[in-house]
Amino acid sequence: MNTALFSVRLVAWQDHATQLTHVRQTVFVDEQGVPPELELDEHDSDALHALAEDNDGHPIGAGRLLPDGHIGRLAVLAAWRGHRVGRALLDVLVEAAARRGYAEAILNAQIQALDFYRRAGFSVTSEPFMEAGIAHQEMRKPLQNG
Repeated sequence: MNTALFSVRLVAWQDHATQLTHVRQTVFVDEQGVPPELELDEHDSDALHALAEDNDGHPIGAGRLLPDGHIGRLAVLAAWRGHRVGRALLDVLVEAAARRGYAEAILNAQIQALDFYRRAGFSVTSEPFMEAGIAHQEMRKPLQNG
């Protein structure tokens, strides 16, 4: 997906770990205080990743789709929030999940991001729970495979 200000593409962890880690470290560890040992995990190498880059090729956003259909680690650098980068990343990952034949996309949303995911068609499917010291709720979206 290309826009006037940025582009989003699907990438492999092995080829883009540095860029993906930069975004996730900045957002989750530096801004939100997630312990670094929880942020990077054994699932990264098996996941399909979405990388958003500005027009100069600098990483500005990241997200991943796990083999079981869970979308996660969606992060956008502060300067790029409000420019639809997060929605572009989410749309690319949801499309990838549909192409893989998943019946639904599943994610654990931080409480403050629930409205963002609702606007993208996700519904809350759990009570609040804590993950990495941050309140979350599970959300799901039925997919049309094709």
